Amino acid sequence: MSKSAFQFKPDADAASPLYMQLAQALAQAIRDGVYHADEALPSERVLAESLELSRVTARKAIDRLVEQGMIVRKRGSGNYIAPKLEQPLTRLTSFSEELHQRGFVPGSRWLTRAFRAAAPDEQLSLELKAGERVARLERQRLADSVVMAYEVSVLPESVLPDPQRVESSLYAHLAQLDGAPVRALQHIRAINADAKLAALLEVPVGSAVLFITRVGYVASGKAVELTHSYCRSDYYDFVAEMRRD
Repeated sequence: MSKSAFQFKPDADAASPLYMQLAQALAQAIRDGVYHADEALPSERVLAESLELSRVTARKAIDRLVEQGMIVRKRGSGNYIAPKLEQPLTRLTSFSEELHQRGFVPGSRWLTRAFRAAAPDEQLSLELKAGERVARLERQRLADSVVMAYEVSVLPESVLPDPQRVESSLYAHLAQLDGAPVRALQHIRAINADAKLAALLEVPVGSAVLFITRVGYVASGKAVELTHSYCRSDYYDFVAEMRRD
């Protein structure tokens, strides 16, 4: 990226401080595609020199974008544009499939892969009897090593007899067992992250999070998957196309 690709002209009459003006201009440049996901941002020194600003101003502007989740600092490497995932609401795909299609490297940081008795809400969603066991998969979902979401999936033992064998993609594993969902119902709402969730998503306490509940069904109509996903709103966009008859 050449130095001339990003233009910034301070507004002397603006009430906001100079670093905020620079942060807003950089944020707009990222949204406009001047910088792309995983691309290195010019260093604070280069940014300051090219724009004839102080390094303190450049550093504070970048700090602001790091706080907003638009820039990721990689120790010893520099500052990079954070990945952004646009997920359509009209197509049933896995997290791994969506990331692969957009050129990211998906990953999981496993927290739990085990059996336990189904909770009442899980019995209801999955049409299970009291006392039936379910496989519980709990993990942080990563894109190019950045935490994008925290996810808990629950499946009947008959559908997933060995949760330890699930690697990166749950749907790919279920496809091998001829049990992958072909349709799903999703409910999406906004919540604020408490201390536990904030730590899992690596965001400040109180940050806005997209909470998604999905129930997946196989062709016979049987529910085989209940997943609760907590997605970072600074990295996730959900897109729906609507038509008028």
